[in-house]
Amino acid sequence: MLSAIILIGIVLTVVTAWPVAVQLRRDHPHGLIILFFVEFWERFSFYGMRSLLIFYLTQHFLFDDGFSARAFGSFTTLAYLLPLLAGVIADRYIGARRAVVFGAVLLVAGHLLMAIEGPPAKQVLAVGGQSFPVTTLHQGEARKLAVVYREQNYAMSQDASGVLHVEGLPEGAPLAASIPAGGFTLGTEARDPFFVNLLFLALSFIAMGVGFLKGNISCLVGLLYPRGDTRQDAGFTLYYFGINIGSFWAALLCGYLGFNYGWSWGFGLAAAGMIAGLIVFVLGKRLLQGQGEPPDLARLKQPVFGFITREHAVYLGSLLSLVLICGVMQKNELVGWILLLSSLAVLGYVGRYIHRSRSRVERQRLYLALMLTGAAVLFWMLFLQAATSLNLFADRHTNLTLVSHPLAFNLFGSEIFLGTRAMLDAAPAAAHRVWIDASITAAQVQSFNVAFVMIFAPVFAWLWTLLGRRGLDPSPMTKFGLGLLQVGAGFLVIVASGDLMDASFRLPLIVLTMTYLLHTTGELFVSPIGLSELTRLSPPVLVSTMMAIWLLASSAAQYISALIASLASSDTAGEQALNAAGSLASSLHVFQSVGWFGVAAGVGCLILAPFVRGWAHRAEPAAAQPALEPQRTS
Repeated sequence: MLSAIILIGIVLTVVTAWPVAVQLRRDHPHGLIILFFVEFWERFSFYGMRSLLIFYLTQHFLFDDGFSARAFGSFTTLAYLLPLLAGVIADRYIGARRAVVFGAVLLVAGHLLMAIEGPPAKQVLAVGGQSFPVTTLHQGEARKLAVVYREQNYAMSQDASGVLHVEGLPEGAPLAASIPAGGFTLGTEARDPFFVNLLFLALSFIAMGVGFLKGNISCLVGLLYPRGDTRQDAGFTLYYFGINIGSFWAALLCGYLGFNYGWSWGFGLAAAGMIAGLIVFVLGKRLLQGQGEPPDLARLKQPVFGFITREHAVYLGSLLSLVLICGVMQKNELVGWILLLSSLAVLGYVGRYIHRSRSRVERQRLYLALMLTGAAVLFWMLFLQAATSLNLFADRHTNLTLVSHPLAFNLFGSEIFLGTRAMLDAAPAAAHRVWIDASITAAQVQSFNVAFVMIFAPVFAWLWTLLGRRGLDPSPMTKFGLGLLQVGAGFLVIVASGDLMDASFRLPLIVLTMTYLLHTTGELFVSPIGLSELTRLSPPVLVSTMMAIWLLASSAAQYISALIASLASSDTAGEQALNAAGSLASSLHVFQSVGWFGVAAGVGCLILAPFVRGWAHRAEPAAAQPALEPQRTS
């Protein structure tokens, strides 16, 4: 049975990737091809894992929504903090190329550890001093909770008043068909602590691997081009396409395997992707033109303790620090304090520079850069709900089918049917019939944002160029305001569509599609514009520091986003929301709040825009600085 969403992905990839492949081969250093595919596989592995992580926490380990969101936030916050430290280590000791290899090895190890899922946590229903096992029936939209009695499963659900209903119980069962709220408790009976610790250790490997690989591979892209090479911006644009196409296929394939065949298949495919990236990088080393080598190779090879060289010490120290990172990751409040102190330190450094600067132009440019970074935090903390609250909303409250009834047509003599698996099971068998699965998994919905980026990024690039030539290009603050309006409007689309829910409290897939469309167009108003403006507004001596602040902004947004997602949490058992009506109402309440917050923040930026428009002072790109990767922070 073919998958409709994967077939659509193939068509979209071929259409968008062909011109990219031609340019890579014809107009750019061959080393860019190597880095393109390494970053493709790195993003494939990372986003494949990320698309499944919130479901793995809630469905396999049975953590509640709030804890799962905060744990997810701790992981992503550290993943965007560690590149700052890893960049210093690469610059001072091992060089960018060795840092990329070490990061790739850490990522492979982390993804392989994620594939070791262990036994699932078990939950029990306690009523009147007796305990009954709770299990999950089916997967996807058909998933239901059931209480186990005498080795038989009996579906259960909770109504809006909190009463728990158990269907089809035999006479004489020690369990009532209806149990009033407060007359029962759901608890976790067994969650193996070894595999919980293994999960966080795996996430620590991945966070540190991202730290060593992400920023340093971007530096290698810039080093491939001589200073002043006009091809560099185009090279980074093509490289950014590799990021997006890797993210796109990660959600489609890992999301498909993880939901339909098991967690280890989804995480295992992510590991295989990173192994492929590591092999490509090692085999393509000669095409990097000797770039990214250590600043002092002789000093790096000097022993510091017995036979342990300075290079060995860097690797050993990093591995030993994984234990610390693993512990910190499980303490969300501690992660928040680390983030706060890091932010204050970097902002204090920039503030001191601004205070000492005698140039009014320089001060105003830096003030504008900091204001744009603050607006970016507001945007990303809403946008990043995609991986947590919106992901769970897709699973629990979205009808994940492309058609409501089977569609038939003929192609090359074969009868093609487009429908769901349930429609296939209900249809009579027929020769020469090909079924295309019109349902998708919640994790695969994560591909919508990236697909829209692939479609609309060239359109926006053309639009900014056209407006610039006519002197109509909006100011950066105006663009950020419009981006915030769109991300807020995306949530309000869901809220306004509440009346479209079906009997299972699910909304049509088109609603979430429109949300992701608005979020993506908002992203294109913010992400590439922000990075471009920071390089233009920063004096050469502060460009790297301002990029550190941009990463800190992404890290802070990850952390705050997780706290927002925890507010949309629902009471669950086996990840299934017991009270579907209450779960939907909770989500819509949070989406309404964050939606109007985004709109208000956007309006604030638009009001502020005329007053700070002149602060850029026709800023040009900072001289003698490498181009920077337009990083996806989602």
